[in-house]
Amino acid sequence: MLDTFKTISVSHKTAPLQVRELIALNEDEAKRLMLRLRDFFGLADLLVISTCNRTEVYYAFDQDLNVEIARLLLIEKGLTDTDNYLPYFQFFGAHDEAVRHLFEVCVGLHSQVVGDMQIPNQVKQSYQWSADLDMAGPFLHRLMHTIFFTNKRVTQETPFRDGAASVSYAAVELIDELIGENQNPTVLVIGLGEIGADVCKNLEARKLTNITLCNRTVAKAEALADQYGFRMADFANLTDEIRRADVIISSVMRDDPLITPELLKDVNVLTFKYFIDLSVPRSVDAAVEQIPGVLVYNIDNIRNRADEALNQRLAAIPQVEAIVTQAVAEFGDWSKEMVVSPTINKLKNALEQIRRDEIARHMKHLTPDESEKVDKITRGIMQKIIKLPVLQLKAACKRGEAETLIDVLNDLFDLEKQPVDEQKHSY
Repeated sequence: MLDTFKTISVSHKTAPLQVRELIALNEDEAKRLMLRLRDFFGLADLLVISTCNRTEVYYAFDQDLNVEIARLLLIEKGLTDTDNYLPYFQFFGAHDEAVRHLFEVCVGLHSQVVGDMQIPNQVKQSYQWSADLDMAGPFLHRLMHTIFFTNKRVTQETPFRDGAASVSYAAVELIDELIGENQNPTVLVIGLGEIGADVCKNLEARKLTNITLCNRTVAKAEALADQYGFRMADFANLTDEIRRADVIISSVMRDDPLITPELLKDVNVLTFKYFIDLSVPRSVDAAVEQIPGVLVYNIDNIRNRADEALNQRLAAIPQVEAIVTQAVAEFGDWSKEMVVSPTINKLKNALEQIRRDEIARHMKHLTPDESEKVDKITRGIMQKIIKLPVLQLKAACKRGEAETLIDVLNDLFDLEKQPVDEQKHSY
């Protein structure tokens, strides 16, 4: 599997949202694409990641199939004019580049909001799809578990995941501070453009359940309500919905404020009511805060919180990159050792056969107790004999000289005649 890992990528760095939406895959589509790739190209180690910000296919194969896989993905999505979409793809044909890219994606270095805490769970889900379809071999299993361990180190050893680094995430995090983390407030989301939709995603991630969506375009509200299991309200009943809500998050795009003292004149505030205004221009009139019990947080308040967290994350990037570099190097050493694994197993089989043949010649003259002792002694001798060649092979891997030593061992022990037993690694 050495030097065979590759990937194709469409992300927020290479394609606008309207293109990413066309290429994005749900679970059924991702699995169907994986089965197509297995049938067409015989791929085994395969990982498909698809989120709102990226769609990527990782695979291990001797040949570079990047363009072919990109075309197949586009055709599966009904985009038959593939030449028009290929420029939006980024291709990684070099093994080390593809491995490094996957590490960096998984820890959040390439996320639209750096350090995004959702990406590790999304990647784990994609890995589960590969496992479900029996399309994750030893290479991919080892790679993914190394990445998960690296991600844990990033979280524990750096401030890269601290704070709310996006406006929508900061708005939802503010709810915990205002209401309390263990509470389940009634939240009304008004306006479901890009920011409003992102607020919904973060509300769902926080496991808040008393959520109502209100939008002039009913179809958009219906789609998001179905996606997240939220309640939907008629825009004509906006005042009633504000009356029953504890927190109102507004991201409506309009020239004049939507929420005014006049709109709220019949709303009796018995406890605190919080308005979080993410609109530019503002959709919540500043005069609203003069109503007793009403508190308003505007986009500047929220953005300052997000910018502070973002700057902290950006400052932590060198630490994260150092952790990733170390993990990639260690995985690279293991990956290189895979080349010599068959030779090690053949050598063990050859020595084991010699041991068994010699013991068989003398067994009839030994008592059961003596046979057991001889067996134990000869196994110990064999382990000591094989230890040095194994260490030398692994060292040769790191120097890039493994092939020479493999040839020598093959000639000395006639290993080409030996079967490979992959289940008996004790080295």
